[in-house]
Amino acid sequence: MGLDDKIKNKTDETVGKAKEYVGERTDNERLVAEGQAEQTEAGFKQAGERVKDAARDVKHAVSD
Repeated sequence: MGLDDKIKNKTDETVGKAKEYVGERTDNERLVAEGQAEQTEAGFKQAGERVKDAARDVKHAVSD
């Protein structure tokens, strides 16, 4: 995938961490859960990107 997608996923992960941190400091359980969910979603997207990159690398290696 593109660099833009990778940057967006990393940004989403960072925003999730910030939400979780603020939620913990303010005793806001909803914000903590939202932050954790965003981090998890970003992690899955990043894993998907790595799988796509690996598949592309294999495709290039086979065609060479």
